[in-house]
Amino acid sequence: MSPATKIPVKRPKPALQPALLPADGTDEQTRKVERRTLTFSHLNKLYWPKDGFTKRDLLNYYDQVAAYILPYMKDRPQSMNRFPNGIEAPNFYQKNTDGKLPDWLKTYTNRNESTGGTIEWLVCTGEASLLYMASLGCIEMNPWHSRIRNPDNPDWCVIDLDPDGNPFSQVIRVALVIKKILDSLQVPACCKTSGATGIHIYIPLGAKYDYEQSRLLAHLIVELAHADEEIAGFTSLERTPAKRKKKIYLDFLQNRSIQTLAAPYSVRPRPGATVSTPLHWEELKKGLEPGNFTIKNIPDRLRKEGDLFQSVLGKGIRLEATIKAVQGLLGQS
Repeated sequence: MSPATKIPVKRPKPALQPALLPADGTDEQTRKVERRTLTFSHLNKLYWPKDGFTKRDLLNYYDQVAAYILPYMKDRPQSMNRFPNGIEAPNFYQKNTDGKLPDWLKTYTNRNESTGGTIEWLVCTGEASLLYMASLGCIEMNPWHSRIRNPDNPDWCVIDLDPDGNPFSQVIRVALVIKKILDSLQVPACCKTSGATGIHIYIPLGAKYDYEQSRLLAHLIVELAHADEEIAGFTSLERTPAKRKKKIYLDFLQNRSIQTLAAPYSVRPRPGATVSTPLHWEELKKGLEPGNFTIKNIPDRLRKEGDLFQSVLGKGIRLEATIKAVQGLLGQS
């Protein structure tokens, strides 16, 4: 696929309808979602105290964008980052559900390499399980890069641009250098804000390759980018934060089994209720900031723009040929 190829953008346009959980003052409401009866409690709890957003606002957001986020969530184990009392209170990660879920929820068990035991992960299967996670205080959604039918074969390769206090304008410059490299290789890619301070770049793999191959591809691409004189002064391949102060980490190590990143259209536990938002590459320019995208404006943006990320679930690149091409640019055999 040429980088210039235009991909038809799906624009599911859910009919305008009343909020799933209207702001009627009640703190608990019961609704049927995908034939499941779900009870949502503590709806008036402020999850973003300084912004005035409640748990109800979070749940209504995920209900509104379910058609868009679910392609990147379904059939994937989830690392649940729970904020039961909002972003200013303690949070905790829950990976192992350990038989504590309702029977209708699906789980996936794999080996825990650090303990020798097993981990039972919750698997997202649709809107009901998405809203169930949100009701537990999962402000952000963190799916695996692979699905349970091909757990060792990721659907995409990820490059995570992780700044250390750098201005977002520098993050944009790095993303555009990587885009230039990918275009030269005729490799399609999508980008999105992390919803925090960085940018995520995804390359479609079509679940045809393993994590080691995906990681090698990302590593080679960021080596090329780091060598570019335009950005070399403020980028780093050093994983240890203390050794890369004030530099943008070109993180290729996200390409590992059970590693997760915030899904496209996921809310982040950050001030303003920011959202990890897919972008047109042309939007990477002066004035763009992660805070531009929040739970308040993303539903309207989606109705207008459609899903800009859908090509990452396509058939994928020819990875072996791409790796050889990158190695040639690096002067490697």
